[in-house]
Amino acid sequence: MTRMRRMKLCGFAMLGLALGIGTASAQDKTFELKLSHWVPPSHPLQKAIEDWGASVEKDSGGTIKYKVFPAQQLGKAFDHYDMARDGIADFSYVNPGYQPGRFPVMAGASLPFLFANGKEGSAAIDAWYRNYAAKEMKDVKYCFAFVHDPGTFHSRKKITVPGDVKGLKVRPATSTVGQLITSLGGTNVQASAPESRDMLERGVADAITFPWGSIGLFGIDKVVKYHMDVPLYVTPFVWVMNKGKYDAMSTAQKKVIDDHCTSEWAQKVAGPWADFEFAGHAKMAALSGHEIYKLTPEQLDAWRKAAAPSEAQWADSVKKVGEDPKAVMDALKASLAKYKSAL
Repeated sequence: MTRMRRMKLCGFAMLGLALGIGTASAQDKTFELKLSHWVPPSHPLQKAIEDWGASVEKDSGGTIKYKVFPAQQLGKAFDHYDMARDGIADFSYVNPGYQPGRFPVMAGASLPFLFANGKEGSAAIDAWYRNYAAKEMKDVKYCFAFVHDPGTFHSRKKITVPGDVKGLKVRPATSTVGQLITSLGGTNVQASAPESRDMLERGVADAITFPWGSIGLFGIDKVVKYHMDVPLYVTPFVWVMNKGKYDAMSTAQKKVIDDHCTSEWAQKVAGPWADFEFAGHAKMAALSGHEIYKLTPEQLDAWRKAAAPSEAQWADSVKKVGEDPKAVMDALKASLAKYKSAL
C-alpha cells in the first residue's frame, strides 16, 4: 500500500469517527427544562438563572433548552422543593428554611454570625453541603447551594438588644432564625418573601430579617424604618433538579448538567445577587426617614450569647438524623475559612 493511499484511508477513518460523534449528539433527545423560582423578574437571580440555562443549552449543542418561570408562576415559594421532586418544575430554587425541621443539616448554615459575605460564602456552603445533600435531599438531584449577602433586622420598632425582641411578631428568614426569635420571647410569623410587605403593612408582623437590597425590591422599605447594621445571618438556598428528568438524559447530557452543578457555578449564580444586596445598604442609608444603627461591642456580645441556645437546638436536631453536629459545624467553619467568608 502506498503512503498516499494509507493517508487517504486514515483520513476517511477520522472523518467517519467525526461523523459518528456528530450523529450520536444529534440523536440525543431534546429536553425543554422548566426552571422555576419565586422572586420577581427584576431580581438579580432572574438573569443569573437565564445565564446558567443559556450555558447549559450551548454546551449541550442545543439539545437541552430552557424556560425560566419567575414569581411563583408554577407554584408557591414554600412548595419549590416538592415541585422539583414531583416534576412540576425540572429545576427549582428552594429556601430549605421555609420548611422547619425538614433539612436539619442545612439549617446550621443559617445560624447567626457565621458568614461574612455572599459571593465567597456561596462557594463555601456548596463545597460543604455536597457531603450531606445526597442523604438530606434524596428526593431530588442536588445541583448547588448558595447564600445571599448577610441580612439583619429591619423593623417598625428599634431593636438593639436581645430583650427588645420580647413580645414582637417577627417574620424570620429561616427556621433557625425563628428558633432565636422564640427563645427571646418573640412570636414567629411565617411568610414568604413576596408576602412579607403585606404582613408588615397590616401589623401582622413588627419586624423582619432580610438582606439589604431586597428590602427595597420587595417594597419593605415602605413599612419599616429601623435597620440594625450587623451581618446577623444568611439564608441558604439550593438549586435542585427532578431526578426522573436527569435520569432520562443521555450520558453526554448528564455530563453537561453535572458540569453546571459545581461550587464555581454556585458562586457565579450568586455573585450578581450578592453585589445587589451589598449595594442595598448604601441605598437604604440615602433614604430619608430611615435609621441605620450600629451595635456597641457590649450589645453585639449580648446577641452572640443569645444565639448560643439556637446552636444547641440545631445540634439536637442534627443528632436525631444520625450526624455529629460538632463535625458538621467544624466542616462548615473550615469551608468558610478556606473561601474567605468567615466572620
